[in-house]
Amino acid sequence: MLKLSIEEIIAAINAEKTFFAVAEDYSFTLKIDSYTYYVCAAVHDGHQFRKELWDNCLHSEYERWYEEDPATRQMIQDHPIVIAGCDSRFEYDLNRAPENAIYEDAWGKQLWQKPLSTDLKNRSLQKHQNFYKVVHALLAKLESKHGAAIVYDMHSYNWKRWDREVPVINLGTKNIDNSKYRHCVNSWYQSLLEIELPNGINTTAGINDTFQGNGYFLKYITTNFSNTLVLATEFSKIYCDEENYVLFPEVVSAIEKNLLIKIPKHAKSFYNHFIA
Repeated sequence: MLKLSIEEIIAAINAEKTFFAVAEDYSFTLKIDSYTYYVCAAVHDGHQFRKELWDNCLHSEYERWYEEDPATRQMIQDHPIVIAGCDSRFEYDLNRAPENAIYEDAWGKQLWQKPLSTDLKNRSLQKHQNFYKVVHALLAKLESKHGAAIVYDMHSYNWKRWDREVPVINLGTKNIDNSKYRHCVNSWYQSLLEIELPNGINTTAGINDTFQGNGYFLKYITTNFSNTLVLATEFSKIYCDEENYVLFPEVVSAIEKNLLIKIPKHAKSFYNHFIA
């Protein structure tokens, strides 16, 4: 893995170089094995939290982990293009617009003992801005090269906080062009239903059941790229014990193996539908 500046990452993308790099401030990673027409993303995978923020933060490490999307990068790590956040959403949330990316409270609990200084906020927002500079360069390259692209925007959510039965996998589609992409949404939904999981987990799926796909990552790409579909795909945290801070590696591995088959197949179908 390389450590590259934002300018070096964008230059490498523009030159269609393959690489695996971490941003020089260690805020995100980007792997490009080939310039294919699909991208996998895990913007909430990160758990890093700047030490200078620790004493001022009212949330414990466990509380932060509970609201993050642990292991979502691992679920997609072997695909040709993978971008993933390294920093916790509690520092800045890549799935929120810049003006809302730094929390004042989180899930009903005040986050900071005292308000953050402008300098601390700006340092975090610079990382947010840099991430989206790279996302923009990457999607511009892929749309230019292929005419269309698809992004699998992977998340997870805490199913135990719901007071009703919720699906193992939720697909959020409220902010995409459903008239244009209905066929691709339906085929992805059907493919998700076929995922086989261990430990007696029965795979269920829903569309706009628990979440609707309202994240900034999806909205940013959809607004700026007319031929790129983003599929916000959320696994309930059946792959961990969310109340006791334990990951279940056999379930994570099963999701990873299933997605390694299903994502390329679906992406090819998408591409053939819109380009071929």
